[in-house]
Amino acid sequence: MPYVIIGIVFIVLLVIAANIKIVPQSKAYVIERLGAYLDTWQTGFHIKIPFFERIAKIVSLKEQVVDFAPQPVITKDNVTMQIDTVVFYQITDPKLYTYGVENPISAIENLTATTLRNIIGELELDATLTSRDTINAKIRVILDEATDPWGIKVNRVELKNIIPPREIQDAMEKQMKAERQRRESILTAEGEKQSKILVAEGHKESQILNAEAEKQAAILRAEAVKEAKIREAEGEAEAIRVVQEANAKAIELINAAKPGEAVIAMKSLEAFAKVANGKSTKIIIPSEIQGLAGLATSMKALLADDNKEEE
Repeated sequence: MPYVIIGIVFIVLLVIAANIKIVPQSKAYVIERLGAYLDTWQTGFHIKIPFFERIAKIVSLKEQVVDFAPQPVITKDNVTMQIDTVVFYQITDPKLYTYGVENPISAIENLTATTLRNIIGELELDATLTSRDTINAKIRVILDEATDPWGIKVNRVELKNIIPPREIQDAMEKQMKAERQRRESILTAEGEKQSKILVAEGHKESQILNAEAEKQAAILRAEAVKEAKIREAEGEAEAIRVVQEANAKAIELINAAKPGEAVIAMKSLEAFAKVANGKSTKIIIPSEIQGLAGLATSMKALLADDNKEEE
């Protein structure tokens, strides 16, 4: 009998331990009682009634990513391409997620494919290839609105790959190559143009600098000539001043010596002799000097006669 009681107590403890649940972070437990929704357990310690309550679903509240297979779509200009999408979603209401739709991921995939076909069908090929952000935003808004009754919030939708047909890819590559060649030609022409402009501007600047240099050199030469003439004039003026001072000094000495009339006459004759050696054709000799000249001639004749007699 005691063993039976111990066994019953042990079984009861096992049942109680089995019905003690600790909900971890970022998880939610959907609880049903007798098949009907009862409660949603959040993070923490919980105990459920055995045999009457059960955990219907364990839901992750983290943001999740699902990558859907490529879907065939047709553009407005009748080009068929393959597009695969990536959807980032998060469960916000575990109850709606559990009871709202049978297979939420499949529902999101089909809804994404339908929405993508509707949006791409309104765009041409070039617009499709260059409007990824616009397409992503439109799909996200439509999916977010459609999944609200399922307790799901679509945070972001991305077009992972856009794969056009092989012939379209070849045409696009040729077009890209031609565009690159065109840009290269334009850049080459622009480079040559800029080079010629720079050369012309350099030549212009060189001519301007040469003209400025010649102008400065002419100014410096003129100033040098002017300075030389000024110095020459100053030298001549100084020479004249020195000569005049010497003449004045000589006159002062002569006046101090009180020369006689004969000396003055002799100096006059020397001066007229210098004048006679010049280019003058007529010389007017004062009467006083003429008499002195005759006297000098007579004296010269007398000296000559005396020399002859002595011989």
